[in-house]
Amino acid sequence: MAPPIYTSSFPDVTIANTSIFTHVLAARAIGDIGGFPGSKRAFIDAATGTSITRAELLNLSLSFGYGIWNHPVTAPFTARGATALIYSPNSLAWPVVLFGCVAAGLRVTVANHAYVGRELAFQYGDSGARLVFTAEEGIETVRAMFSELGIARDEGDRRTVVLGRDLRWAGGPAADLRSECSGLVTLPDLLVRGKLEREEQFDGALAHETAFLCYSSGTTGKPKGVETTHQNMTTILDVCRPLFLEVRSGNGTTLGILPFYHIYGLALLLHLPLTLGWAVIIQSQFDPIQFCAAIERFKVPFPFIVPPVLVVFARHPAVDNYDLSSLQYMLSAAAPLGADLVKQVKTRLLSKRPPGATCSITQGYGLTETTTGTHMLLFRDADRKVGSVGTLCANLEARIVHDEDGTVDTEEGAPGELWVRGKTIMKGYLNNANATTNSITPDGWFKTGDIVVRDKDTFFYVVDRKKELIKYKVCPRRMPGQRHSFIHSLANSTIHHIQGFQVYLSIVPPAELESVLLTHPDIADAAVIGIESREQATELPRCALSLCSTKKILNEIQTVAQKTAFAQGIIKWMESRVAKHKLLRGGVAIVDAVPKSAAGKILRRELRELAKQETTLGEMDAPVRSRL
Repeated sequence: MAPPIYTSSFPDVTIANTSIFTHVLAARAIGDIGGFPGSKRAFIDAATGTSITRAELLNLSLSFGYGIWNHPVTAPFTARGATALIYSPNSLAWPVVLFGCVAAGLRVTVANHAYVGRELAFQYGDSGARLVFTAEEGIETVRAMFSELGIARDEGDRRTVVLGRDLRWAGGPAADLRSECSGLVTLPDLLVRGKLEREEQFDGALAHETAFLCYSSGTTGKPKGVETTHQNMTTILDVCRPLFLEVRSGNGTTLGILPFYHIYGLALLLHLPLTLGWAVIIQSQFDPIQFCAAIERFKVPFPFIVPPVLVVFARHPAVDNYDLSSLQYMLSAAAPLGADLVKQVKTRLLSKRPPGATCSITQGYGLTETTTGTHMLLFRDADRKVGSVGTLCANLEARIVHDEDGTVDTEEGAPGELWVRGKTIMKGYLNNANATTNSITPDGWFKTGDIVVRDKDTFFYVVDRKKELIKYKVCPRRMPGQRHSFIHSLANSTIHHIQGFQVYLSIVPPAELESVLLTHPDIADAAVIGIESREQATELPRCALSLCSTKKILNEIQTVAQKTAFAQGIIKWMESRVAKHKLLRGGVAIVDAVPKSAAGKILRRELRELAKQETTLGEMDAPVRSRL
């Protein structure tokens, strides 16, 4: 029998077979750039207010593409199909460099600007990059990367272009180049040599060539390079664009705090706003005070965010010091978003506004491998379906699979692994055929690794990551005459038969416990992992949490004894809020900050390593002060 295949309720969109550059920046008429007036601002530097229009972005990108082709230092590294690496915090230079590289026919790999030399060396080597674009503060790391790879200093410098803080090329303020960058090619050097007559073409079958290489977070093993094609990106933009038409974006701005190297920022901040006619206000990093100040200064109606930003809205004192009344919409993604946190934020923000004011908070779901979103909760459904990631996006199909091989799908309403299929699915993992084969079936289904439930109204809910689910508790009971067998299930309770024993397993989703913990008034952030108990032969839920910076916390939870009492109180507090198998039997650790990626994903591997180093199973009366 054929498996049930879920389709989208949205009409399919026509898929463009062209360059992503052409798709978003083509001049369709005199004065028109990508369907909007060329005079409209496209990107704004939050710190200085310097901006570039759509027409300026087009001209600067074509000038940059010409410059890297023709500058004597960079020309040997920029043949069509070559790979260039961007290693920089968000900046006004980012869109010029990114679109300039694509206009010149290059593939672009984007790196976490927090990487050290060793980590950057892996991505540079694995991606086959030759040229590196870096911010001034990244030059030491780039040189350490080349040293790690055995590339001489002079040769490494020839492969390096410095973006710099000088914004005179965009009509902004001047800034001196750091001394350690002296003699290197800079962004302004590349903008003054000429201009491409037109961008490189990727029409028809060429649209399947790789445009971008984002690297997965590497929660298991080394990071993997995800090959995102021109068609992948054009498809996701055309699929997502109609979903935002209901947003009345006030002055037409959105706030760009998400890192551009992450697929979320790459797709929804550097590309999608160009298709909507919005301007992106760029901040180099997330800072609660600067974030609130930018919303007030630019009257931002709609930021793309991640759950930690909502924690700020719920708890940080800066929220009371700025006028945030322009905020009407927020879209969260990249990590699970709890319904209770949404309610807390809405209550706090709306308490300062007149009756009838609105602030809709919704979320979407996707992965690097799916070119960001596969699901989105529309703003009109945000309140009645809070906690859901929404419905399936257009042009996509989905299955909810019960077993590892996809031979059995779950019954309606039951949890299972989400598989998706469509034109937004990556080309594959670069240089890793085995990983690609293990992730994409021969008939095109991508295995997300996420456990979901679909309700009767076709809305999806993410339960947790398949590999992060905590399996508790094993209670052996002898079954006479029973031979070895194994039954796998993703439901809340499972019975396994192993060598004559009947074993009861309960599945504990970390995200569910985290959403409960975040409702505690003294907890700023929380993460839950499973730690192994050899004595009980099972995994135990353990929480790492950070405390709010309130007067109460500063005065009452400082000593070891106070922290111990607080941790024990949290364990007791959870007893009345979750089922018995979900209790924090692995203990509570108080940390300075929950380790997360720049996109807001909890780095559970770091927490597991920390737990191994700092806790002995069973000693739950000693909370830990983490070095993180």
